[in-house]
Amino acid sequence: MTIEKVNLLDFDRKGLRTYFAEELGEKAFRADQVMKWIYHFGCDDFEKMTNINKQLREKLQAHCEIRAPYVSQAQHSSDGTIKWAMRVGDQDVETVYIPEEDRATLCVSSQVGCALECKFCSTAQQGFNRNLRVSEIIGQVWRAAREIGLEKETGCRPITNVVMMGMGEPLLNMKNLIPALEIMLDDLGFGLSKRRVTVSTSGVVSGLDQMTGQIDVALAISLHAPNDQLRSEIMPINDRWNIQDFLASVRRYIASSNANRGKVTVEYVLLDHINDGTEHAHELAQLMKETPCKINLIPFNPYPGSPYKKPSNSRIDRFQKTLMQYEHTVTVRKTRGDDIDAACGQLVGDVIDRTKRTKLKVQEAQQIPVKAI
Repeated sequence: MTIEKVNLLDFDRKGLRTYFAEELGEKAFRADQVMKWIYHFGCDDFEKMTNINKQLREKLQAHCEIRAPYVSQAQHSSDGTIKWAMRVGDQDVETVYIPEEDRATLCVSSQVGCALECKFCSTAQQGFNRNLRVSEIIGQVWRAAREIGLEKETGCRPITNVVMMGMGEPLLNMKNLIPALEIMLDDLGFGLSKRRVTVSTSGVVSGLDQMTGQIDVALAISLHAPNDQLRSEIMPINDRWNIQDFLASVRRYIASSNANRGKVTVEYVLLDHINDGTEHAHELAQLMKETPCKINLIPFNPYPGSPYKKPSNSRIDRFQKTLMQYEHTVTVRKTRGDDIDAACGQLVGDVIDRTKRTKLKVQEAQQIPVKAI
């Protein structure tokens, strides 16, 4: 009879200490030692943990494992971006590494597919299968750090920033998101600054309220429209939580947060002749007057079969300048990795779509209205 082993990547520090005490009969400091081996040294072999006694190593070998997603495919962009297809169970999610002069950012997925059906996002077109486990979220960071392998060679951190902007809606996977974030921030984990870990949400107010006061990281919001009518057309989640409800929740979160320094990042995908007119810019500027923010404009990244187009440079420039008249901080995101479909909104993975078979279950669990099939 094969014993199913416990994956230690599924535990944050508190959970690992509890497991060691209750299941292995070991003290907390032993859990801390193992955690340091896993995340500081990228170790997945208990026999190599030289400061752990032989008896405990044998116990760990018998009952536990350190199993991260593995890379089933890697694509390298001409700009240095790397997109990995990471195998989770029988499917792939996509993880993107974006190197820059002063930082190295990893874009991490939280779900296999996505149930939100945003009209401009290729991930949404794949449907939804399931939430990722803690080990599958933090395992993307662990695997990427091993793949890059810069720390031992140069003394540089292989990853300086993590953004939860990959496949899926992070706040619909709160049970597994929070422990994964804790590991990213923990000194025994990846030890990242809370200002260097960003969670992006499309407007799951219940999840954002749950995060408030529980964990402090940088927040980015996927807004993409300046009014409810247009937002509901391109983002059905707006029918559940409208813009004003969403922004009120955002203000509550940033009021309790040090990581955000009093401001939220607003993500706004520019869709040609859909939401990129001067009138939309004026409306957006007025909308955000009561919510301190910096606005990040994202020119649409095309994908096969999409009905949308990227605006011309002149329309993008005019939209930005209109917003800046209101003294908003406005940036235009530089597209990275579009030649390997690794840019914002282009991630697809390999998803077995359970959406149509489980729409009622998702609706009940997440309280998001869905269209009849």
